[in-house]
Amino acid sequence: MKRGKLDKVDIIVSFTRQRSIQILLLIGVLYLLLVSLEIPLVFRAGSSVVSQDSLSRPSPLESEEDLEEREAPSRPLENISRNSLQPTPSRLNQFNKIISSLALETEAFESRSDDAVSEFYRSAKIASEVGKKFWDELESGKSQHLEKKKAEKGSNSSCPHSISLSGKDFLAHGRVMMLPCGLTLGSHITLVGKPRVAQPEYDPQITMVKNGEESVMVSQFIMELQGLNAVEGEDPPRIFHFNPRLKGDWSGKPVIEMNTCYRMQWGSAHRCEGWKSKANEDAVDGQVKCEKWIRDDEGNEEQSKATWWLNRLIGRTKRMDIDWPYPFAEDKLFVLTLSAGFEGYHVNVDGKHIVSFPYRTGFALEDATGLSVIGDIDVQSVLAASLPRSHPSFAPQQHLEMSTRWQAPPLPDGEVDLFIGILSAGNHFAERMAVRKSWMRHKLIRSSKIVARFFVALHARKEVNVELKKEAEFFGDIVIVPYMDNYDLVVLKTVAICEHGVHAVPAKYIMKCDDDTFVKVDSIMNEIKRVSGTGSVYIGNINYYHKPLRYGKWAVTYEEWPEEDYPPYANGPGYIVSSDIAQFVTSDFERRKLRLFKMEDVSMGMWVEQFNSSKAVKYVHSFKYCQFGCIEEYYTAHYQSPRQMICLWNKLLRQAKPECCNMR
Repeated sequence: MKRGKLDKVDIIVSFTRQRSIQILLLIGVLYLLLVSLEIPLVFRAGSSVVSQDSLSRPSPLESEEDLEEREAPSRPLENISRNSLQPTPSRLNQFNKIISSLALETEAFESRSDDAVSEFYRSAKIASEVGKKFWDELESGKSQHLEKKKAEKGSNSSCPHSISLSGKDFLAHGRVMMLPCGLTLGSHITLVGKPRVAQPEYDPQITMVKNGEESVMVSQFIMELQGLNAVEGEDPPRIFHFNPRLKGDWSGKPVIEMNTCYRMQWGSAHRCEGWKSKANEDAVDGQVKCEKWIRDDEGNEEQSKATWWLNRLIGRTKRMDIDWPYPFAEDKLFVLTLSAGFEGYHVNVDGKHIVSFPYRTGFALEDATGLSVIGDIDVQSVLAASLPRSHPSFAPQQHLEMSTRWQAPPLPDGEVDLFIGILSAGNHFAERMAVRKSWMRHKLIRSSKIVARFFVALHARKEVNVELKKEAEFFGDIVIVPYMDNYDLVVLKTVAICEHGVHAVPAKYIMKCDDDTFVKVDSIMNEIKRVSGTGSVYIGNINYYHKPLRYGKWAVTYEEWPEEDYPPYANGPGYIVSSDIAQFVTSDFERRKLRLFKMEDVSMGMWVEQFNSSKAVKYVHSFKYCQFGCIEEYYTAHYQSPRQMICLWNKLLRQAKPECCNMR
């Protein structure tokens, strides 16, 4: 009985297995049939099934917030370099147009009849030719290739760990020691020298001359860490200025003065006069800014006998202070060591700490590419050690700043209210970033009602140009004027600003400023609205009846400017012209009729005066376009370091009333 039941179970299981296999085979046949039918259908349809019209399109973005919230397609375009924003047509045009369309053909700078003017035009012609060559190398990728090969080959040979010069060699090098790769943390320079015996001096700049032609005895020297020239013709920046005055100056006592010179503008001097720095003053790496030395005007009153006996009875002894003389003496050898710490520079003389000077914004250790020693001193030897072994590169800093947050907004269609052209130099990356992070974030600029662009010429160092091109492609706010930068040729950038504000970004008004100028955008627009509708205007801090300087650093010869007075002109850090004036400047330049002068602000005044002879111009003057520094209720503030730029912007965010940030 049991055996029969088991046989029935085996039969049922066997039948079930066969049925399952049959079902699976049937499914397989159906699948193959469907696939064989679908593939020919797709092949026959081809591209006619998918058309541009049938693709679903996203709804247009209504605001900048929508752009940030909505996820955009991530399909890359090879012709956009390091651009993470989506390549809309307007964005493509904006990033591709990084070169100025100003016609800088060499024929435009042919020699003129006047010898002095001819020299200016010859310089412009050479700068244009060299700039075109450099730009062609950039476009072809040759510059990038050379820089890459240099990096692969290594640069230890050009970046020595130490440099030593004898006094004779130092003198033969023009009293300058070159530091090819700058300094780094822990670098130190040892100078062995002997101050000369004081000589009679008639120059009142160092010490006050008492009676007319009476001389004073002066012995002083200056040791400076200097940087590379930003552009040819501009003074090198004084990164650290160290000036001992053995016979004193106006104080009449020996002093040591320290300072920096940022963009040809001296900061606040720090003086050490023999008094130890107060406890409430900030220390530099734990060192005081000024050590004490013996002064002949210190009060040394003898202790009274009663006080002396009282101190003896209670067991109190007088604390012994070790006084040191002034560290430099006439005709006496000294050994000075300058070292670079975390927070600043430190100076030791004959093994004793003398002064410390905190780093100031605007300079980096790698910028200190030269040591200069001048004045009443005989240098015996100079040794620089613990120097960086590779070329300095600002690429890491730029990489950290390469954020889409600071990119320029797309250009609008049609005319804008104001175009702001900002003069800058190739290696002024820190200054440009400070502007991007401050007043260029104003809502009127972010909404493209106002457009701001940096105007930069090409640098003598090709690696700077390589980085500049990358920066221009990424941020979309740089216009490269293809000539070799020169301080006397800055007027060409001004013409390029006018041309760009007329043709590339048509604007009702064009403003020119510098990259160390802070612009209070809403105040500028209020000024423009106040005069709009009155015709041609020229707005700024207007100088009337200024005379050319015939002597000194800023001397202008009679051949360059024969007149006794300049025309009325607005100071260069910030001024505005209406578009018809900019059109006149551009047109005359293109027709090679525009007179060019090495002082760009005077040039604009000259051009406006010429325009005024045929069409009336309204001159609008205000001291709030600051020529030097900052004043309360400013419209523009000049000579502002990157740190001051950010400070001014943060103050405007907290309060409507503008206030200055008086620090370096």
